[in-house]
Amino acid sequence: MEKIAVIGGGLAGCECAMQLAKADVPVVLYEMKPDHYSEAHHIPGLAELVCSNSLRSGDISTAVGVLKKEMEAFGSIVMKCAMESRVPAGSAVAVDRAIFSNLVTEALEAEENITIIRREIKSLDDPELAEFSKIVVAAGPLASETLTESLIEKIGGGRLYFYDAIAPIVSRDSVNMDIAFFGSRYKPEDDDYLNCPMTEEQYAAFLAELKAGERVVPREFEKEIHFEGCLPIEEMADRGDQTLTFGPLKPVGLIDPRNDEQAYAVVQLRAENKEKTSFNLVGFQTKLKYPEQKRIFKMIPGLENVEFLRLGSIHRNTYVNAPEVLDEKLALKADLRIHLAGQITGVEGYLESAACGLWVGLLLAEDAKGRTIPNPPLESSMGALLAHLREAKKNFQPSNIQFGLMPALKMRANKKRRKELYGQRAMELFERWRLEYFGE
Repeated sequence: MEKIAVIGGGLAGCECAMQLAKADVPVVLYEMKPDHYSEAHHIPGLAELVCSNSLRSGDISTAVGVLKKEMEAFGSIVMKCAMESRVPAGSAVAVDRAIFSNLVTEALEAEENITIIRREIKSLDDPELAEFSKIVVAAGPLASETLTESLIEKIGGGRLYFYDAIAPIVSRDSVNMDIAFFGSRYKPEDDDYLNCPMTEEQYAAFLAELKAGERVVPREFEKEIHFEGCLPIEEMADRGDQTLTFGPLKPVGLIDPRNDEQAYAVVQLRAENKEKTSFNLVGFQTKLKYPEQKRIFKMIPGLENVEFLRLGSIHRNTYVNAPEVLDEKLALKADLRIHLAGQITGVEGYLESAACGLWVGLLLAEDAKGRTIPNPPLESSMGALLAHLREAKKNFQPSNIQFGLMPALKMRANKKRRKELYGQRAMELFERWRLEYFGE
């Protein structure tokens, strides 16, 4: 009989283990606490929520709300315990962290097909792992140094990253095209870039607010390590008033077709997906707090009423270049016995990590039965998230689930209605897929 090891008792590891156990596949879950804690963990229980206690919106007009429904359809332990430990937070699902962790821990301890071993796995070549047919690494974004080194040995250097430098992503439909224009410095006809021109006065006002904006103070375990190639936009601004105009806001070669002139500064937005429904702000990785990002970046001409699909950040996060090192089943191409799950794959966020673990658990459970299942439809939240891990990109970065990862609707609608349509389509196609391959 198949016997599977899961390394890591966070959201992804717990979700993966429970899906396997429900399919009568024996699982050994290795958790290094309480013998060893990362810099961010403090309680011995499983599924410890380190940062926020929020699992974000439960509304199906949001991609993460749809993801919750998809997970619930497969009996997600994370969603079950979240609803049982929920605290008031409007339409968001927020939990009492201690109760949530206790509930998940108790559920896994009570499952006869799960054996929990409190021991740190320091190497993927640990002799104790030899007896398992499959190994799932769900060690999270703060994987121990020794396990990380072992993973590097498996996949090769240069394919594992320790800091995210993430720029905001905005909806194409919300950009003011009376101001913004398509074109690149070297290919004016190129429509992969949108350009937002600034006058000298607009640039000066933007720069002043950017420098003064309230910034996130790094946590103790996230000592600031900035690389010259991915400095926060505000730190570049601190270096001199003209730093940005010679850097990411350089106007050279960008002629506004409306007046045939070159602006004083230009913010470029690069297409994020093939359908060009979402664009990222080039060079705008940032440590500004989220409300400050919305306030200050809306000062950019053309972005006055922009809809943010993802906000920017720079933070500690261990993750692989998934499209390069993982196969369709999230197994290492270098060692198909080893699967990755959760944030280490390149998904971002509590729910996304849990959903990834759930999916790997489902896949391996079906494998144990001799069945192969196709990925969920791209129009669904789970399908879009998994597609993000497969699509090769020049600069692969972790992502939350958002409608910008899904195929375009191919119809026009206002912002509110558009979100509703994305959610409805996702739910309908996901349920059709689930019933076809899993039945009632």
